[in-house]
Amino acid sequence: MSDLTVKTDVFEGPLDLLLHLIQKLELDIYDIPIAEVTSQYMEYIHAMKELQLDIAGEYLVMAATLMSIKSAMLLPRKEAIDEFEEEAFLTEEDPRESLTAMLLEYQAFKRAAQQLDEKQQERRLLYSKEPSDLSQYQVNVQLRPNQAGMNELMMAFANVLKRKSIAEAPPKVVEAEEVSIHEKMDLIEERLRSSDKGKVFFAELFESPNKREVVTVFLALLELVKENKIQAEQEESYGDIVLSFYSAQG
Repeated sequence: MSDLTVKTDVFEGPLDLLLHLIQKLELDIYDIPIAEVTSQYMEYIHAMKELQLDIAGEYLVMAATLMSIKSAMLLPRKEAIDEFEEEAFLTEEDPRESLTAMLLEYQAFKRAAQQLDEKQQERRLLYSKEPSDLSQYQVNVQLRPNQAGMNELMMAFANVLKRKSIAEAPPKVVEAEEVSIHEKMDLIEERLRSSDKGKVFFAELFESPNKREVVTVFLALLELVKENKIQAEQEESYGDIVLSFYSAQG
């Protein structure tokens, strides 16, 4: 048998030592060869004594438990007299069962602790900034009568998507040139300038069946409203939304 190398800060308790022995010897935790494990465990205890290290009481308790289980495993099993005693014998509790349950529970907690440690190491790489008070930058803009807000625009956009057959454009050999939000903003403003009354219905902006095109137009419209370049008005609930250039007087 090879010499036992001891590193005193490796194991955090008797269950940790047992789990290490089972993994090192590639044993089945559900069918522990108790004699072999007990032998390895006792070698560790003896090595600690030889090094004149203080052995925690829990290690000695586990040693006694292993010896007790080993003794129970060595006891001859009584022969069954009839089928009823045979059935009782077959369902007799395995002396190793409680030890296996403790090892499985400890293994689960150890894995969870390792995962938490990994998360802690990941978190240390991040820098957290204390929340800032941005109330001084907040501007509460009161909507004028009939002026449509974000909720009304979102509902109108949802209705456009529902009425139109919006889908991704079918694949083509030559892809159409992508149009940016800023370009769409210019197109919306140009359309308002070219209209007879300087007004355009919200739904009229969404003529393309291409989903990407529709989303780009809507984002461009929101940006124009945010910059106070365009205003949206809705005379009645769920009615048509009319877009026009922003006017401070309304």
